[in-house]
Amino acid sequence: MCVACHSADGNSLVPNFPKLAGQGAPYLLKQMKDIKAGERVVPEMIGMLDAFNEQDLQDLAAYFASQKGTTGAANADLVELGEALYRGGNLAKGIPACTSCHMPSGEGNAPAGYPKLSGQHPTYTEAQLKKFRSGERTNDGESRMMRDIAAKLSDAEITAVSSYIFGLHN
Repeated sequence: MCVACHSADGNSLVPNFPKLAGQGAPYLLKQMKDIKAGERVVPEMIGMLDAFNEQDLQDLAAYFASQKGTTGAANADLVELGEALYRGGNLAKGIPACTSCHMPSGEGNAPAGYPKLSGQHPTYTEAQLKKFRSGERTNDGESRMMRDIAAKLSDAEITAVSSYIFGLHN
């Protein structure tokens, strides 16, 4: 079932579906559990995980984590702003650098549960940041870290950093 949207190796060709390849297994497992429990609402995933037990979800997470992710190229017009935000944040607005959790090359921090961002479709990343900003997505835990950060980002900043992330290579 996963292949239809995420491709056999987890490198979705459809920009509104996330790339799962190379993503940390703990992060993938958490997202699948949240989706299955209704704690993260993804309309395209409704019912997709219902038949899977804990071991099935662990196996899926391990499989996609073992795959090699692909990257793209950032929009040249957005690189300067996107890189500035990703690498340095915006201190004036209280926005930390993305590298703080997602690492300089976007590989994420699997043990901490911070996702890999490198090569993620900008359409998907932009949508998730806007969902965190609006409060539609809330599965960032009690810390509200992503909701608090996204609330400070403008649409232009979200677009720029999403494009930059697409071109990150790890």
